[in-house]
Amino acid sequence: MNSKTNQNINIGVDTGKFQLDIYIRPLDIFFNVKNDEKGIKEAVNLIKKHHPERIVIEATGRLEMPFIMACAEANLPFVIANPIHIKRFAGAIGQKAKTDRLDAQLIAHYGDAIKPKLSTLKPDIMQAMSDLVSRRNQIMAMQTMEKNRLQILPKEVAMTIKPILTVFKNQIEKIEAKIVKLIESNPASRNKSAKPKISFYKA
Repeated sequence: MNSKTNQNINIGVDTGKFQLDIYIRPLDIFFNVKNDEKGIKEAVNLIKKHHPERIVIEATGRLEMPFIMACAEANLPFVIANPIHIKRFAGAIGQKAKTDRLDAQLIAHYGDAIKPKLSTLKPDIMQAMSDLVSRRNQIMAMQTMEKNRLQILPKEVAMTIKPILTVFKNQIEKIEAKIVKLIESNPASRNKSAKPKISFYKA
């Protein structure tokens, strides 16, 4: 990990389908970026300037994985936190209100107060996740194209598309199952009493 970490800087990242909400504690800096390749690169470049002690990301499923992989590749110290632990921490400090800023701020506060152990991703697991996510996105793009054709082609031709959509659907489900297995194999994503909810959004 980065040898120049600032022992006072903890960063909380609240992950959504389309957006990352990021809070830097104790500098009271809040910003958000799109949860895509460009937005993640922008966030990582800004975060690197502050040399954080840890970046805490709540384990929600596939949505946070591109950001986590970017942190690993940039040699940034990150924690994949179990959402059960963060929820309990919120209860302990009496935080009930929920906004994008407050959620990210809570995650950063959790990192500062609890100081959870840093997570790691083995290179082979990181590569496998990257490959699976990329392949899923490729198939979903093809699925969307075929669905669009289904709406405009004559009925006789459209009938040939439905079997293809079934194949795409089955392949996407198989890939998602493999991603879930990799996520659950990561010790940071485990909890003795509950597993993090693994969810996927559909195109």
